[in-house]
Amino acid sequence: MDNAEGNITTEIQDRILLMGINRPAKLNGFTPHMMDQLVDAYTLLDNDDDLWVGVLFAHGDHFTAGLDLPKFSERMKNNERGRGEGKTDPTALGRRCKKPIISAVKGITFTLGIELMLAGDIVIAADNCRFSQLEPLRGIHATGGATIRFVERGGWGNAMYHLLTSDEFDSEEAYRIGLVQEIVPAGTETDRAVEIAEIICEGAPLAVQATKASSLIYAMEGEAASIAAFGPKQAELASSEDAAEGIASFIERRKGNFTGK
Repeated sequence: MDNAEGNITTEIQDRILLMGINRPAKLNGFTPHMMDQLVDAYTLLDNDDDLWVGVLFAHGDHFTAGLDLPKFSERMKNNERGRGEGKTDPTALGRRCKKPIISAVKGITFTLGIELMLAGDIVIAADNCRFSQLEPLRGIHATGGATIRFVERGGWGNAMYHLLTSDEFDSEEAYRIGLVQEIVPAGTETDRAVEIAEIICEGAPLAVQATKASSLIYAMEGEAASIAAFGPKQAELASSEDAAEGIASFIERRKGNFTGK
């Protein structure tokens, strides 16, 4: 089934989980089988304390052309998102992964591809990317987060320009409006994403996760809610073994050896 329906590869490198979209013969178009496997991969990342950062990338020449629509027709008609009880949602519309996720995109990055990358935290784009949120050309609208995150990242005018026209735009335009954080030569995007993941892993994982969570509170609940959470969370972190290690590493002028405890 994996050969015909595609699959999601997983590989652990130290504290990093690499998740690979793998159906290159079909431009990595997503099947329900692939989505189910991606949900499982994100859930593994979220639940495993030994995994600190995720990197989402793609095999072949393209990130993904999006959903293989005929294969998702029944799920869409029945309003089935297919995430599963207690599982982590790769589009972050349900349970959101508490660990940082870096997306390495390249070539065709359409519809779901944009939504997946914007559901993560940092996007590294190859210089050959072709982006399009073209659902209206198929008689539907984006329901994987694009209508929310285009506005968050790019502002109303930029969001409406690309969402309503269903146009195709390149890496430079994605960078200009804030959808991606770096543009690198094609073929180096995954290596660069892993480099950034390794840098993040130098920090204490509980503190990294708290930083992401704090920013999410601000984005979703506002400044007052984020401020109210500062003190209790900092007190919790300050009592951790990693905080003690952070102080020791400061005094001894060395990198911290954090364990997530």
